[in-house]
Amino acid sequence: MGGHGTMSIPDYVDLAWRGDDGRRPGPRRRLQLGEIAAAGVALADEGGLSRVSMRTVGARLGVTSMSLYRYVQSKDELLALMIDEALGPPDFPAYGPSGWRDRLSAWAYAARSRLEAHPWVLGVSLPDPPALPYQIQWTERGLEALRPTRLAETAKLSALLLVNVYVRGQTQLAAGFGRATRPGDNPGGQYARLLLQLADPERFPCLVAAMTQRAAVPPSDFADDEFRFGLSTILDGIACRA
Repeated sequence: MGGHGTMSIPDYVDLAWRGDDGRRPGPRRRLQLGEIAAAGVALADEGGLSRVSMRTVGARLGVTSMSLYRYVQSKDELLALMIDEALGPPDFPAYGPSGWRDRLSAWAYAARSRLEAHPWVLGVSLPDPPALPYQIQWTERGLEALRPTRLAETAKLSALLLVNVYVRGQTQLAAGFGRATRPGDNPGGQYARLLLQLADPERFPCLVAAMTQRAAVPPSDFADDEFRFGLSTILDGIACRA
């Protein structure tokens, strides 16, 4: 036998792509997966993941938790659908004639914006590799951004994964800083001044030198500055291979 072979598709993934086509036994489902996912997203946005359960999602939709098991088999599957719903379609503007760096930057900033709108997404581990409709659309747009490069197709996938991991990690780090500060604060400068009070310059000369310079920098948007620097550095690395 040739070809790529086949894998078993989880039922909730199959349902997300194809809908209820009537081939499954039993009565036709009256809910759409998108409704279930949207109800979970609303609960998580209101009070975090602790608000989300099969019971609370069912209650918001006016059904029992047992009814939801006709659509998803576990809370993990529910969370995967919620992440896809929170990401939504990658409907940022078309790339146009811009180069790959500008394209991939647009992708990264759009992804960051979605994560900032739903920070609870960053605390969820997916039960399966990303295979839901919106996630695949985001992957397609990311690969499209890299189309002008000379990278092999597998290298494009690796480059996009690298950018995605960076976006998630940096957004999560910035969210943590944001929870510890008040509006108008300068978290980068505050952190530098804190460490300068703790670190012995003879024991930590490199750290003290860096933090001294950081403390002297005028207040700015720390999260934006760090995100821009890191993304530019990653794109420089990809450019060496592109």
